[in-house]
Amino acid sequence: MTLIRSISGIRGTIGGPPGEGLTPQDIVMYTSAWGSWLMKQEKKKRYRAVIGRDARISGEMVNHLVCGTLMGMGIDVTDLGPAATPTVEMAVKFEEADGGIILTASHNPAHWNALKLLNNRGEFLSAADGEYLLEMAGSGSFNYAEVYELGNYRVETGYTRRHIEEILNLPLVDRGAITEGNFKVAIDCINSVGGTAVPQLLEALGVKEIIKLHCEPNGNFAHNPEPLPANLHELSHAVAAAKADLGFAVDPDVDRLAIVNEDGTMFGEEYTLVAVADYVLQNTPGNTVSNLSSTRALKDITVKYGGSYSASAVGEVNVVEEMKRTGAVIGGEGNGGVIYPPLHYGRDALAGIALFLSHLARSGSSCSEIRKLYPDYHLAKNRIELSETIDTGKILSEIKTIYSDHPINDTDGIRIDFPEGWVHLRKSNTEPIIRIYSEAETEKKAVMLADRIAGHIR
Repeated sequence: MTLIRSISGIRGTIGGPPGEGLTPQDIVMYTSAWGSWLMKQEKKKRYRAVIGRDARISGEMVNHLVCGTLMGMGIDVTDLGPAATPTVEMAVKFEEADGGIILTASHNPAHWNALKLLNNRGEFLSAADGEYLLEMAGSGSFNYAEVYELGNYRVETGYTRRHIEEILNLPLVDRGAITEGNFKVAIDCINSVGGTAVPQLLEALGVKEIIKLHCEPNGNFAHNPEPLPANLHELSHAVAAAKADLGFAVDPDVDRLAIVNEDGTMFGEEYTLVAVADYVLQNTPGNTVSNLSSTRALKDITVKYGGSYSASAVGEVNVVEEMKRTGAVIGGEGNGGVIYPPLHYGRDALAGIALFLSHLARSGSSCSEIRKLYPDYHLAKNRIELSETIDTGKILSEIKTIYSDHPINDTDGIRIDFPEGWVHLRKSNTEPIIRIYSEAETEKKAVMLADRIAGHIR
């Protein structure tokens, strides 16, 4: 059993004793803490919350507990039912709600679920708000409504369609070019909410033929739901066998996008954002943002178009904060997360699909030819386990001293830039480990950089 409490939400495995897994008792407690936080943001007579969930098996159970708890606090609930994370984020704004909760464990396996917590802008809570909420949950000092003040409940199932309409209205989404491209597209939606949303979007964009894999939103994930190459062999084979133009894979809550080339090879999750940013910057030059563990190819593309690149701490809320600070026209994370401000400030695989297909259609090139336009960097990921008595902060401080003659960013752990690449070290908030990310022009060099730092740590 696992229960992870963080400022960005509550994530855990279903079942087990309270406090050790995501049990009904834990769900009610953290929902109550969020509801209490929500009502402290502004004094008003009635409060409203938007709730949506991915298609995992535990979703209906968690949904009943969350909606019932909020109604018990006197908060009116708009229940979107099964809906993508970006759809819920947009619905919070459209409904002019006071906040929202997305019931999804994102890329985690089926026995996990989570409460992703949103503010009234449809964005994840700030670090300060998250800390306050965790403290409130620990105190258990909640106040529930009397019978005549209970919250109302309403079901609203039309937001996937409205989300798609908003995407179609974006100036850079070129439906005409996509329709003329006569694309054949294969998709893998892991039997979650993408199985409904992605085909709807592709049909609306004028895609000629859609080859569907795992598009039944029943929560029975056909493979590991994280859209990584090791989990997408079936999609890769389907693209090549059907002679499709490309393939798309999304995670269970549709905020991450992976692309497969027409020959079945992987486009690379780090390059989803790079390619979409290339298209956006061609048409609207400006600044970009990704996190410290994402590929430097985004910086290369940004500089090419005369913009400025900034790196944020890891985490969507940190990327969004930096995007707003720098006025970025596009941003996201190297896990296939695209954030496009003209739509909303949240990772959105549906927006990523529409923008990438517009890029592909206007270019007249194949998917693999577009990939070859970008610098070919290689990422390596590793970790070092430490005893619980070791001060990881002290270790990172000593590494910073050793490499003080190199450019260092200590916004989130330590990132050291070398002429041949970079290394990013982060201590885990939940385990006694240090995560090591490195990137270079070859996989061998990336591993060597990580090994060099790991040697100092050991």
